[in-house]
Amino acid sequence: MKILVVDDERPLVKGIKFNLENEGYEVDCCYDGQTAVDMARKTDYNLIILDLMMPEKDGLQACQEIRGFSSVPVIMLTARSERSDLLIGFESGADDYITKPFDILELKARIRALLRRSSISASAAEDPQSERLSSGHITLDVARRSAFKGREEVVLTMKEFDLMLFLMRNPGKVYSRESLLDLVWGYDYIGDTRTVDVHIRRLREKLERNPAVPEMLLTKWGVGYYFSPSDAG
Repeated sequence: MKILVVDDERPLVKGIKFNLENEGYEVDCCYDGQTAVDMARKTDYNLIILDLMMPEKDGLQACQEIRGFSSVPVIMLTARSERSDLLIGFESGADDYITKPFDILELKARIRALLRRSSISASAAEDPQSERLSSGHITLDVARRSAFKGREEVVLTMKEFDLMLFLMRNPGKVYSRESLLDLVWGYDYIGDTRTVDVHIRRLREKLERNPAVPEMLLTKWGVGYYFSPSDAG
């Protein structure tokens, strides 16, 4: 498993690298956002740990650029604890976040959880019987972890794809934000329920014909979200 660690605090990077290599991971390091984007283009990483505040290009910009060509799991490091700042990280395409200062054991747990889910997804991709879900203009290719809006392929983050897949596999069923956190993110996830709102909004922006008037990713006011299937192309 190959991990990229990106932070301008070199002693912190050195400590993370030491601890992760002791766990058996192969670790590359860099210290600014632009270099992180360049390295992510050239190397197939299993996971990226990305600091929010960095020179050259900050973590939000770097994550957005990486999302243009990769769905690699991203953990965002942030010294800010305000919920609005954390949600901005999710909007940029991060899969998880951890607030500084943090316990290295917590970081390792987050890494294992993301890699485990990513591994399960990779196993599904090797299954020739893996399904292809279609409804209206939206199609998910489970084997390739690919999403399509009509004929156009759309890049989704790992968690965006997981959420969309879960809702499409359970059409018409309304799920609360708390239920979706448990069922899609996992019971061990420590996060805000507004994380679900952010992911739903991003999915609508990427997949709905008109995000302001969604056709299939719908809200049951006061309850939660659901997927309404369509036969229209």
